[in-house]
Amino acid sequence: MNAATPAKYAGKISGEPTVKCLRPTPYAALAGLLIAGCSAPAPHTGTAAKGTADAGQSSPASRRLITEEQYLNTIAHMFGPDIEVIAQFAPMQRTDGLLGVGATQAGVPAGQMVKFQRAARQVAAQVVSSGNVALHIPSRQDALIPCKPADATAADDACARMFLAGTARLLYRRPVAQERVDQFVAEAAKAATLSHNFYTGLGMVLEGMLLSPDVLFITDRTEPDPARPGQLRLDAYSYASRLSLLLWNSFPDDRVLKAAESGELATAKGRKRVVEMMLASPRLEEGMRAFFDDMLAFDSFASLSKDPAAYPGETGITLTAAREQTLRTIYYLLVTKNLDYRDLFTSRTMLMSPILGTVYGVPTAPGWQPYTFPADSPRVGLLTQISFLAVNAHPARSSATRRGKALRELLLCQHVPLPPPNVDFSALEDPNSAAKTARDRLDVHRKNPVCAGCHRITDPIGLALENFDGAGQYRAAEKGVAIDASGSLDGQAFRDPAGLGQALHDHPSLPSCLVRRAYGYAIGSPLKESDTEILAQFTQQFAASGYRFRDLLQTIALSPAFYQVTPAARATTKEANAKTQSPAE
Repeated sequence: MNAATPAKYAGKISGEPTVKCLRPTPYAALAGLLIAGCSAPAPHTGTAAKGTADAGQSSPASRRLITEEQYLNTIAHMFGPDIEVIAQFAPMQRTDGLLGVGATQAGVPAGQMVKFQRAARQVAAQVVSSGNVALHIPSRQDALIPCKPADATAADDACARMFLAGTARLLYRRPVAQERVDQFVAEAAKAATLSHNFYTGLGMVLEGMLLSPDVLFITDRTEPDPARPGQLRLDAYSYASRLSLLLWNSFPDDRVLKAAESGELATAKGRKRVVEMMLASPRLEEGMRAFFDDMLAFDSFASLSKDPAAYPGETGITLTAAREQTLRTIYYLLVTKNLDYRDLFTSRTMLMSPILGTVYGVPTAPGWQPYTFPADSPRVGLLTQISFLAVNAHPARSSATRRGKALRELLLCQHVPLPPPNVDFSALEDPNSAAKTARDRLDVHRKNPVCAGCHRITDPIGLALENFDGAGQYRAAEKGVAIDASGSLDGQAFRDPAGLGQALHDHPSLPSCLVRRAYGYAIGSPLKESDTEILAQFTQQFAASGYRFRDLLQTIALSPAFYQVTPAARATTKEANAKTQSPAE
């Protein structure tokens, strides 16, 4: 592929301002052919009667940047899992405990737009590829393009229209106006004529589609809600997108879009059928993995490493497998076995692979298989899995404070203040300290009134995991001194890691925190004080279901709060009816 002209893309994707960009030229040799200029629209919201919005039963219209995983999932589902692409999306800011919520405030600097273009070029080139027999590269033209041109060296409007109209509908998550399809076909014809290659023309336009803000941004559009005069709801296509991002971490497929097009998603019965279909799909695993990976802050694995001198067996391969183990175990217990969510913290069953079997010291079979630790094993629940223990520790030692903080913030939604500046950590880091165990070393901070407030809420629970070192390996003693793993969690005493898991299982904030995270993730927006009532309702329904996570997802997806929209104060009817359209798309 030819080098592309760098893209110019500036602005922050939050609030009202429109972000404008200049689309790069994918094929410099084609006389500077420009795909399109573009702008990322603000959420489409209409007007509503003042004083009528039920803020506690509705969510804001949002505009969020697609995540790297959502982009890759969409490409894989549309064009096949063998499409190779390096997306390299910039990290997002964690908001309300979730990167998925931070996507509403994600910025797109010029350098990131160049990466978007590179990814789009990679995808387009592979989709229209004729393959190479000598290099064992398969042709994808016959599989992905539903027609053949009359002459592969010239334009063919009919065949181009067949491919581009269907592709645009799926990428843009809604039907595309005839005029816009006409523009796609015209640009494909122009590129085909210049290059003497029909497939080059298709690739050119597909690359432009993949760079469209209508693809890179998920923008909620609304319509008047007939059940609530003067108020708004998501239109069927935005509701379909919210559903798909929540349950599948990807764009809607043909079945979901057809339900939107037919009006089925505008009815309670239709919404229920579609949600049940999506929950029964194998793609639910992708959605659940994405949510729990975000909730557990496993993005930290990207920069996680262990000191090889301290932990020679804790390699990058081991850490990758540990992350995978937890995500697979969560899906196995919560979906395959349909267990109580709280059982994640008391179950002795984990998915195990040969790589991890060596690390845990247990027998394994090929692939990933369930393994249940015996009753006398210290391995009980998610807190004793290598992923949680290793990611919440230092490179060369454990950290009771980090583990306690993670438990409080990630699993109980409790805020732990940042440490004050210039804290003296020498007592913790001194290898020659007279204090042999972490409990003794942390006692220095608990006696310091500046530090005591935070350490009193993190250390008593983090110290319960001191039987596991910074790599997650079990140990009965530290420096020859037996480890005391007793403690208490908000008044519930325990003696060991299993007791901590049970105390967490019984903590009332455990299920309510999950509800809060799941709802924020579902709507893609920070939660507000006015959401307290709906969160309480969700938590009550979650408890009534026996704390089944699939039931919670269904409750949220079918709730009025999920698809009813709080009107924006500055929105106008004109904005509500406006259509996002790039000049040459």
